[in-house]
Amino acid sequence: MVAKVIKNEEEYDAALGRIDELMDADPGTAEGDELELLVTLVELYEQKAHPIGLPDPVEAILFRMEQAGLKQKDLAPFLGSRSKVSEVLSRQRPLSLGMMRRLHEGLQIPAEVLLQEPGGRMEPAPEGLDWAGFPVAEMARRAWFRFEGTAAEAKRQARDLIASWSAPLGAGALQPALLRRHVRSGSAADGAALDAWRIRVCLLALEQDLPPYRPGTVSQGFVRDLARLSYLDEGPLLAREFLSKNGIHFVVEPHLPHTHLDGAAIRLPNGAPLVALTLRHDRLDNFWFTLCHELAHVALHFEGDEPAAYLDDLDQADAAPCEAEADRWAAEALIPPELWSAARLFPKPSPQQVLRLAASLRISPAIPAGRIRRETRNYKLLGNLVGYRQVRKLFLPR
Repeated sequence: MVAKVIKNEEEYDAALGRIDELMDADPGTAEGDELELLVTLVELYEQKAHPIGLPDPVEAILFRMEQAGLKQKDLAPFLGSRSKVSEVLSRQRPLSLGMMRRLHEGLQIPAEVLLQEPGGRMEPAPEGLDWAGFPVAEMARRAWFRFEGTAAEAKRQARDLIASWSAPLGAGALQPALLRRHVRSGSAADGAALDAWRIRVCLLALEQDLPPYRPGTVSQGFVRDLARLSYLDEGPLLAREFLSKNGIHFVVEPHLPHTHLDGAAIRLPNGAPLVALTLRHDRLDNFWFTLCHELAHVALHFEGDEPAAYLDDLDQADAAPCEAEADRWAAEALIPPELWSAARLFPKPSPQQVLRLAASLRISPAIPAGRIRRETRNYKLLGNLVGYRQVRKLFLPR
């Protein structure tokens, strides 16, 4: 037999047969060298084709107990009580993240065994955060992280659940002090829920494989090219593709209760921009203006290399200069000022005027109709042109 890399089960069986024939070969002989080589090749194939799974967590606990001479009562500090120890060891209660952390730190049981994730780690949780303030029950209901317990149990384990869930974003994800953040929202907005939503959209963005973003890509000309997609029935979906091809992450994630959020512009830890929308208002005019408002932040306010996040409730009349600047930039990018003035839409804009302007610009009539409603603060105008219920069905089909 000629020794070579084993590529399939047939070659594997043949190698095992040849090893049986050579078992009595003397070291240092040609047959002994062949035996040694075949054993190495078989081991390499077995590691690739028949990997050994991670040990069972309960079996790992029992093994460590035997090694250290521990009784069940000795596990109470790690698992919470003697009754919980009994339930865990009898497999009637799953290990919580808190239990896993204490077993890992106290008994040196490998984190990947307890988590059942190859390469898994127990990430340290930042101190000083109001863990109970995070909407963990709603997060679990939305399946943002794996959890099989009750809502009350999720709240008790909030620290470990959220620390583990946010770990792919690095240590700064849960520490707003490390993040250049601006929130355009009402005073009643739930800060912890805003942070949870921000982390969620960033995690979704990390799953996307995009080309590198070139700084300076987003300009008013770029946005005008993007806005022309609004002329098409599936314009919002095409906008997502357009952004992705230019290295800009795009995510839709409904807002959490008590956040009143429309969208966000976020610089990811790797420097790539993310635009995330909630579709809180299911209208085409809101989609296109919010999208362009967030792109304005990318164009105007993503200086330097540090992480940044702009979280926006566009119903709020925010006096912050960065928000007024982004509003103006987005409006002018969608419809150039000279064309807006030349359209002579005021004081009594008619649907026919709006349709003519939209057709001349090859954009959706929802865009000028929405701008008129915003500038006049009259949201009863042009209701049949703003595209009610035309967006969520594209991104959030039932």
